[in-house]
Amino acid sequence: MARRAGELFELEILGGNTERRFRKMRPEVEEMPWGTMDLSGAPPERLIEARKAWTGAAYQEHRTAAACAITLRALIEARAPLDLIAVASRFPLDEMVHVELCARMAMEMGGGTEIIHDPDAMVLDVNPEASPLMRAAECAVRFFCVGEAISIPLLRATWHVAKHPLPRAVMGRIVKDEAAHGVFGFTFLDWALPRLSEQDRRDLGASADLAIRFLERQWDHTRRHRREPVHDGDVLGWMKTDDYLALAEQSMETLVLRPLLARGIPVMGRTPEAVEFV
Repeated sequence: MARRAGELFELEILGGNTERRFRKMRPEVEEMPWGTMDLSGAPPERLIEARKAWTGAAYQEHRTAAACAITLRALIEARAPLDLIAVASRFPLDEMVHVELCARMAMEMGGGTEIIHDPDAMVLDVNPEASPLMRAAECAVRFFCVGEAISIPLLRATWHVAKHPLPRAVMGRIVKDEAAHGVFGFTFLDWALPRLSEQDRRDLGASADLAIRFLERQWDHTRRHRREPVHDGDVLGWMKTDDYLALAEQSMETLVLRPLLARGIPVMGRTPEAVEFV
């Protein structure tokens, strides 16, 4: 069967009672200081960059929502602890809130930009032949121990450099939600590890390597397409590229690699025996 062509990434709100229920669940979205940014002094090319960045962020949050939903199903199938599943059940909602926040930020800048994507390939699914426990563990490692854990310090740093109240409020909301996401994967691993074999741990290490290499490709792209704030009061300001990449590398070591190695999961060619833990 021929693979279907890519589709335009578009979003919509159903409205009516459904939207009212959504707003009641997460009222902080409407409480943001929308419409308060003065972009009259921003160069057109800078606005285009900002629109692309926020549209891309909305798409990435959409992909993360899919990852959270896959993880939630895997946790249920693996009969993970009920409270752990209950905590994870909030994550897809968090991510959809982040999708809306980022999309609305793009609209504040003048509108979203075009992204063509393959809905069938938004997230690399887990191995269907693996046991329910290993499917859940792979999700926890790839999506949370790597993806979400590394995003927290980068989001927090971006929040700190935001000057205007609107992007600062948006980033602050995302950072607050992501704090719970970042520790979830390791909480799951601490429960699951006694049930996993040495081969299981090696397989999880390979899954972590896959996710890490994906991030490294993104950072290589960032290195080649540098973005620098024009001045300290720049309303579109973001982190300097060198600062962002330095924090990314440091966070990968301290928040991803070492915690995985400490749990006996070999990663990026390193074995637990080769590392001293502080």
